[in-house]
Amino acid sequence: MAKRPGPKPKTLDPIQFAAAVLEAVTGEPVGQPEPEKPAKDPAAVALGRKGGLKGGPARAKKLGKKKLSAAAKKAAKARWKSR
Repeated sequence: MAKRPGPKPKTLDPIQFAAAVLEAVTGEPVGQPEPEKPAKDPAAVALGRKGGLKGGPARAKKLGKKKLSAAAKKAAKARWKSR
């Protein structure tokens, strides 16, 4: 039985190959270190969550039952359109 073609092996250029060998031998990553992501401000995170938690119910209360139902039907129709 013939073998199925699988994913092609990744070929490295000479510099990438040398870096991979050096990394394998020393165990230390070669190249520039990844920049650290700045920490998020906890106060801003709490404020955003607070607004997000009260936004949906406030919008539903403002819209009323008929408009809310119409918006929900429109959203459901858009979700099921591609299926």
